[in-house]
Amino acid sequence: MTYRRGVRHHPADLTGPERLKPALDGAEALFLLTSGDFMAAGGDLAAVLDVVRGSGVRRVVLLSSQGVGTGDHPSALEDAVKASGLEWTMLRPGAFHSNALQWADTVRTRREVAAPFGDTALPTVDPADIAEVAAAALRAPGHVGEVYDLTGPAPVSPRQQTAAIAAALGEPVRFTELTRAQAREHMLRTMPEPVVESTLDLLGTPPAALRRVGPAVDQVLGRPARSFADWVERNAGAFK
Repeated sequence: MTYRRGVRHHPADLTGPERLKPALDGAEALFLLTSGDFMAAGGDLAAVLDVVRGSGVRRVVLLSSQGVGTGDHPSALEDAVKASGLEWTMLRPGAFHSNALQWADTVRTRREVAAPFGDTALPTVDPADIAEVAAAALRAPGHVGEVYDLTGPAPVSPRQQTAAIAAALGEPVRFTELTRAQAREHMLRTMPEPVVESTLDLLGTPPAALRRVGPAVDQVLGRPARSFADWVERNAGAFK
């Protein structure tokens, strides 16, 4: 791992909030991303935010989820940030372009993508765009109290993503549509069953709010959001 010159690195554990203090020394703003492990371990975000506020941090930018706005994901994290007394900005991205890396192995070994709901299109978002919006919100006060739904510039289906990967590689890539049962079996290897079922429900019949292209990336960054094809071109090496 490499770090920029002049950037301090302090490992800490959110489940032990007091250990965050050295990392917060002199900080005015915090980008907050919690993991499933933190939640599974019974992590107390309110306690974390108490330490954050007590250390002099004034602003929190939370990586949340587009699903909070549709009622499909719990809002506990956003509620805790709003109740913290800190200035806040919520980032609600949809699915990431980089989720396509789950297909990298089968593309490399047999030039195939297998996924359910092949023609269901959602406006996935480039992680680099999320990072740039987060940086803007951390550095400028004009984003306080804003909730940004972050999407790419257009909906894209798994079949269309496969075509974009093929174009970037300059070789055919076959798309195979999985049944829901096949997708469920595969996802259960790495995800809890309730998460698998809710994810498949959303992918199979996504609400209109998840299909909608949001303007936030354009508004905050002053440029169009990067497309899935743009992301694949920059990351084609992962599929070769």
